[in-house]
Amino acid sequence: MKKVIILGSTGSIGTQTLEVIASRRDQFEVAGISAGGSDVGLLAQQVLDFSIPVVAIAREDAAEELMRALAVQAGSRDVPVPNPQILAGPEASTQLAGMPADVVCNAITGAAGLRPTLATLAAGTTLALANKESLVIGGRLVTQAAAPGQIVAVDSEHSAFAQCLRGGGRNEVRRLILTASGGPFRGRDRESLADVTAPDAMKHPTWNMGRVITINSSTLVNKGLELLEAALLYDVDLDDITVVVHPQSVVHSMVEFWDGATIAQASPPDMRLPIALGLSWPDRIPDAAAGCDWSTATQWTFEPLDNETFGAVELARCSGKASGTAPAVFNAANESCVDAFCEGRIGFLDITDTIAAVLDEHLSGDGNGVPGARHIGDEALSLDAVLAADSWGRRRAAELCARGRGQ
Repeated sequence: MKKVIILGSTGSIGTQTLEVIASRRDQFEVAGISAGGSDVGLLAQQVLDFSIPVVAIAREDAAEELMRALAVQAGSRDVPVPNPQILAGPEASTQLAGMPADVVCNAITGAAGLRPTLATLAAGTTLALANKESLVIGGRLVTQAAAPGQIVAVDSEHSAFAQCLRGGGRNEVRRLILTASGGPFRGRDRESLADVTAPDAMKHPTWNMGRVITINSSTLVNKGLELLEAALLYDVDLDDITVVVHPQSVVHSMVEFWDGATIAQASPPDMRLPIALGLSWPDRIPDAAAGCDWSTATQWTFEPLDNETFGAVELARCSGKASGTAPAVFNAANESCVDAFCEGRIGFLDITDTIAAVLDEHLSGDGNGVPGARHIGDEALSLDAVLAADSWGRRRAAELCARGRGQ
């Protein structure tokens, strides 16, 4: 019986992780969950459904609200009101991540997942990582804190890499091929994207995801983050990772070996498969998700990425080569821009344009003594430096976004 802690339990990955566990109660026990606190009703439902003993909530004033929700839902079920230990405040998820468990699934969105990731690694617990941002911005701080095999990828693409890499020696790898769906705007040129809206960007053709990752998929920022994640997870040079567009999202990624062979991992787009592998790695869970239907005709297509229209991948590659605090600024600027775009304060094209401007300022300037503004390389990287760069990147992007659309 594995004890599992789920960080970000009310989000897309968190709820699907609980779905995987729900039908396998003989294999997994939920030892704790965390959430931001925006959906206390769902959090209460999860506590009741899985008899969860510890709950962490980022919103400090949500503890009493959760207890009221538990009382109401327990009453409607005619069961005793549970009394879980409640951790509240900005560090609640970090505290929970350090508690005893076999696996911590970090499904928090954004840079907020960094401290919980480091706490999990420090505790010696297996980290099922869905929060790619914590690895991307933490960089070598995270990889150096991890024991061999301690981090298990939950992203479908990186889970695919892990599976494919079992087909040969690491020294035999020529390159990784990272697949991208292309998002809702695949095939369009830059000029045609000037007036797209947030609802347009939320219409992903193959995946049902949360707001930030769906917008990131439309700009290809998400693929840029995945590029950086792959390089760090599998110690592969950034120039040895190729991004290709695969609209069907069935081939989740591929590995090309030095003899010319390419091994691919294919399955219908269903996150329950990589989640199940993340919980049980290196073992597979029977019937975690449906496989491909080989009884009907189908086509899988692959296209080169249009870097002129979707420049985010190359921006990410640039930040990764600079390393140090640059990826943190890339991610922070993006998160700030996504908020501004969803609120109608900037246009779609302004997202990557603003990221580029902030990243260029970070890499080329001396920072004028402003904390986080000056680039710090891997040799001097610290948690404080990463967090300062994250804060500066958000603030600087917000300042540029305040100038409005097209500026």
